[in-house]
Amino acid sequence: MNKKEHVRRIELLAPAKNLEAGIAAINHGADAVYVGAPKFGARAAASNSLSDIVKLVNYAHHYWAKVYITLNTILYNDELDEALALVRSICEAGADALIIQDMGLLELDLPPIPLFASTQTHNYLIEKIQFLEKVGFQRVILARELSLKQLCEIRSKTKIDLEFFIHGALCVSFSGQCYLSQAAQRRSANRGECAQPCRLQYTLKDSSGRVLEENRYLLSLKDLNLSEHLRDLIDAGVSSFKIEGRLKDINYVKNVTAFYRQRIDEIIEKDRSLVRASSGKTNVAFQPNPFKTFNRGFTEYFIRRRSKDILSPYTPKSTGAYLGKVKQLERNCFIIETEEILHNGDGICFFDMQNDLRGTNINMVEGKKIFPSEINELEIGAAIYRNYDYVFAKELQADTTKRLIAVKMQFVEINDGFALHVEDENGVKIEVERVCEKKPAKKRNQVGETIRRQLTKLGDSIFICEEMNIVWGQPYFLPVSVCNEMRREGICRLEEERLKQYNRQISFIQPNNELYPAKQLDYLANVANKRAEAFYHRHGVEKIEKAFELQKVTEGKTVMAMKHCLRYQCGLCTGKSISNVEPLFLQDARNRYRLEFDCEVCQMKIVLE
Repeated sequence: MNKKEHVRRIELLAPAKNLEAGIAAINHGADAVYVGAPKFGARAAASNSLSDIVKLVNYAHHYWAKVYITLNTILYNDELDEALALVRSICEAGADALIIQDMGLLELDLPPIPLFASTQTHNYLIEKIQFLEKVGFQRVILARELSLKQLCEIRSKTKIDLEFFIHGALCVSFSGQCYLSQAAQRRSANRGECAQPCRLQYTLKDSSGRVLEENRYLLSLKDLNLSEHLRDLIDAGVSSFKIEGRLKDINYVKNVTAFYRQRIDEIIEKDRSLVRASSGKTNVAFQPNPFKTFNRGFTEYFIRRRSKDILSPYTPKSTGAYLGKVKQLERNCFIIETEEILHNGDGICFFDMQNDLRGTNINMVEGKKIFPSEINELEIGAAIYRNYDYVFAKELQADTTKRLIAVKMQFVEINDGFALHVEDENGVKIEVERVCEKKPAKKRNQVGETIRRQLTKLGDSIFICEEMNIVWGQPYFLPVSVCNEMRREGICRLEEERLKQYNRQISFIQPNNELYPAKQLDYLANVANKRAEAFYHRHGVEKIEKAFELQKVTEGKTVMAMKHCLRYQCGLCTGKSISNVEPLFLQDARNRYRLEFDCEVCQMKIVLE
């Protein structure tokens, strides 16, 4: 077995809502980027044109980085032909994989593009993941709710590539199992139109109508941050580390991608069995800090244990970084206990006495005194957060971060002239020759340095020279123009050769009759078209209920299933029914929902009344 077979490739996967953000993700260290297709993506507001996908693919492939396209909504019968045509166009554009939810696509004549099972397919149970592997998926994007123990068990019983979210917003429901937006506003999360009802206020009542929690964001979770568990996740078998955020702005992408690039590189540098999944090194022009871009506070979710510290009950908005508490309060300014430096233009926020979030801007800083635009409701002892760092935002906007691929150069004498040999960090090689008269140099001590300087001026290219050697019998004079021509040709040919040698995978789905781990499917399987029905029937499913979006009567159906539990959150968890207070209900401005608890698997369900 050769050395390469012992090496594990670790992929940092970043989001992008558009071409600009995708290029920024690559520049800041992403090994792969995922972007929305022109249509049928689970984030309808983050679609991309085919021409932009082509441009992003070309840019990424120079670094041997990958581009994955999300086409992960459920499809209706009249959309199948359009979806197939789109898949073919995406494949022709050079994309490296397609992220899908709808199994009906596997019944179509797909081009040879690898398929990833979206987290929308609810990849939680081992049996489901094993099935997806057997029918031809190259990768599963695992449910966020999984623990390290569960991840290890999945890895021990499968060989499929495992992708796992490590950062970003959390859906409170199991992905692909949320129908609350559809039920409340006729906007389907499985169709890319989620209205985010989980970020709204609710009142929690018991069976007698007694209010347990009033007008709080009882389903709004903090954001995920697993930066302290990357080594654990690698050991558990995860190979692709995914950042959420296809609706986030470019500064978020730059900051968070650069942050995780540094953390993962620290691990790789200490472990020779691990390598980066793409080429080039990113030298970040700022100090990454995930607290300085959009966040609702952070949680490790269920990676190790259940915790109450997953909820953001008082606001669904970004709170940013904690600064300190108000020490002194005057008529138009305050003094805060903090080691952080605040600036004019910073955005700050705090919770008032009613635990409602208040926000304002800093007009002026004089020594320790902070003069905000608005000071009403601020109290001594209030915790202050900075949700907009003016100086940091300016740094990101003026960011000059570059990603460069290391090369070695050798300038050598040949019989009838000179040659330039260039080899990059991946072993890609080119040679440029120039036939010319070899004139001995008059300034023997300077000519070598001049040639070295001209050949290594790689300017705005994607390369950086880390080693340069000159091999000749004696110093020769070479015009600067010839040096520049050889350098330009060499760099151009090396870029072309890298693209030629880029190993783009192909994968054909070969239909089989592997049995699905259930004989019956209810609406939770999200079957919305005849091709999906045919897929499941071929795999042994006998009875199939239509998708929730196609149901005429939805009362009494579960519209959310989750690991988050309000019983546990409110200190009512006993592991069994509490008859004197249950059932519990969630009430919003228009609807009431019944809560059900499955304590054997520690899950909560929200049922449409």
